[in-house]
Amino acid sequence: MERNELLELARKRAEQWLSGKIDDPTRNEIRQMLAGDENLLIDSFYTSLEFGTGGLRGIMGAGTNRMNIYTVGMATQGLSNYLLKQFPALKEIKVAIAYDCRNNSRLFAKTTAKIFSANGFKVYLFDSLRPTPELSFVIRHFGCQSGVVITASHNPKQYNGYKAYWDDGGQIVPPHDESVTVEVKNIKNIEEVKFDGPESNITIIGDEIDRIYIDKLAGLSLSPDVIKKQHDLKIVYTAIHGTGVKLVPMALKKFGFTNVHTVEAQNVNDGNFPTVVSPNPEEPAALAMALAKAKEIDADILLGTDPDADRVGIAVKDNHNQFILLNGNQTGALLFNYLLTKWKEKGLLKGNEYIVKTIVTTELIADIARKYNIKYYDVLTGFKYIAEIMLENEGKKTFICGAEESYGYLVEEFVRDKDAVSACAILSEAAAWAKDQGKSFFEQLLDIYMEFGFYKEKLSSIYKEGQSGAEEIKKMMENFRNNPPASIGGSDLVEVRDYLLQKTIHKKSGASQEIKLPKSNVLQFVTQDGTIISIRPSGTEPKIKFYFGVKAALKSREDYEKVNTELDQKIQNIKADLKLTK
Repeated sequence: MERNELLELARKRAEQWLSGKIDDPTRNEIRQMLAGDENLLIDSFYTSLEFGTGGLRGIMGAGTNRMNIYTVGMATQGLSNYLLKQFPALKEIKVAIAYDCRNNSRLFAKTTAKIFSANGFKVYLFDSLRPTPELSFVIRHFGCQSGVVITASHNPKQYNGYKAYWDDGGQIVPPHDESVTVEVKNIKNIEEVKFDGPESNITIIGDEIDRIYIDKLAGLSLSPDVIKKQHDLKIVYTAIHGTGVKLVPMALKKFGFTNVHTVEAQNVNDGNFPTVVSPNPEEPAALAMALAKAKEIDADILLGTDPDADRVGIAVKDNHNQFILLNGNQTGALLFNYLLTKWKEKGLLKGNEYIVKTIVTTELIADIARKYNIKYYDVLTGFKYIAEIMLENEGKKTFICGAEESYGYLVEEFVRDKDAVSACAILSEAAAWAKDQGKSFFEQLLDIYMEFGFYKEKLSSIYKEGQSGAEEIKKMMENFRNNPPASIGGSDLVEVRDYLLQKTIHKKSGASQEIKLPKSNVLQFVTQDGTIISIRPSGTEPKIKFYFGVKAALKSREDYEKVNTELDQKIQNIKADLKLTK
């Protein structure tokens, strides 16, 4: 669509909003756009926010393509209409709502609660901000049919989001997500939203749920005897201004850890995230204050959670006693190795256990699973697909752990989304277990590499903002799909896995086989030496992601730096081959 057409479409949608019942601040913001900034007008109104990976996410402001009480309202009314159709026989439909520390999160949560109430639902609304995994827990605890958490996870401060959940406690998956989107699109104007429900339908919940949840987490401990001996493990934790500030220290204390240090300046709940540029534990800058604290007290492990406390990043001391940040794949390997080792030691492996990881998460986890003869599933990116596997296997097989490379882990069945609260506790327990054997957590990781191979992964993202950026990303994917390279990093391409076409193409023979996963715009290139490159547009941010996975043998701990450097260079060569370097 040409710019003039986009501008005309945006103007028409903006005028429609002005003619409706909107508040004065929104009305003034729209008038300013119409009078001046055409680019802002287009980006705000050229399209509508749609359910992506579980709900809405976008920049806050006026417009159909922005997070505001009206787009939140239309999403909630659409979800309400769908729930009424799905559960017509229920006398009472129940929903739960949680929210994080972001600007407008409480406003959006209360707006959502009143709309659900206006549709006749019983609403459980947290009294203050809570972690996303606790929302999943509450849905199952109260037997709700749905739930919503207001959060934009780790996105910058100008973003907010709306994640919708189903009755199993997992995020909404196909076909429900597509059907909810249809219901939302069927709402043609804001006046169709029932904004003013009675307070009598809304029940406020709080500390009593926290205690039940934390008690359940404490039952996950596999090494209480080790924690008794290593209770003074030096732990530094930062909530990065988010929802983990209360429950993560609470969980660590319940597990038995007595030497937990927090970053006071980042204990303050603030949607402007004043101490960081971005509250993303994947980024070293977000953990800088915690690293300084860890160095000061000579900590054993550093833990940092994102604003809604569903993801955790960690740092440990390397062989030179210097703190390094582990990536999500390394942390996942340590977590899986600990869990499967302890399950075997305790005689808990009965032959029907399983684990789940996403297709862009390290193959090292699959190797660990094979060692213990554990069934593993690969699923599309998004923890909702891990929850979907858990629902399919409920009552048939025993779940041990799920992971995605973007710092998300789940070690319990009573929650159906990634949970940084439980992950912080279990990772600390695993670090205590390693220390009890006379090893640092980093040495434990090197031992895993020596056994299974040194798997190294890196993620690169290219940002493309706005409508023009979306077009650029689309063209990049088309080019990689239609013109795959013959070799990458000095190794011949042997497989192309196209998850949009749902088939694997073997380059030498030309044969193909079906990929039994839902369609998704993801490509994977697999080379002769086992290198895997995954390419996918983000479902929540304006960027395209490139995942690089390479592997080499590690014969001794002393060889770590040498092999690490070689693998780094290999990834650089691959990026050059794909023309991703300047």
